Amino acid sequence: MRGFHRGAAGNVARVSFGEFVTRLDYPMFIATVPGDGCLVGFATQCSIDPPRFLACLSDKNRTYRLAREAEHMAVHVVPEDRPDLAELFGGETGDQVDKLSRCEWTPGPGGVPVLDGCASWFAGRIVDRLPLGDHVGFVLDPVGDGHGERDRQGALGFQDARDIEPGHEA
Repeated sequence: MRGFHRGAAGNVARVSFGEFVTRLDYPMFIATVPGDGCLVGFATQCSIDPPRFLACLSDKNRTYRLAREAEHMAVHVVPEDRPDLAELFGGETGDQVDKLSRCEWTPGPGGVPVLDGCASWFAGRIVDRLPLGDHVGFVLDPVGDGHGERDRQGALGFQDARDIEPGHEA
């Protein structure tokens, strides 16, 4: 899909949607449900009142299959200094590796794993599931959160994580 944009000199240039999105840099998240977790690049707040958050999971991974039946999900901001967590949850597949056995975590609201390496997180009750192409959007109603000393540090961005070889096809 190609579109147009106006360059600095005012001339119109063609740019593909793929080129457009590869230029973006948004925070990376890790979503966890009981039994697994995955790196999430597509996520956003989607309502103020009531508060809601949309986390999109690939329909090809184990976390998605578990989330279809889960009641809660936790969403963690990946800190800049924890690319190892992004690599673990994005570069490994839960079909072959128990990712949760390779990191420190504690049970959170609804039994979701809360990653010790991510100071900023929230857990939400899953209130809707929306098919969105090759991802499914999980609409979350926040029920608990955590913030720590590391909150002042920036989040790992898409540009920092784009070289992670996915644990499964996208």
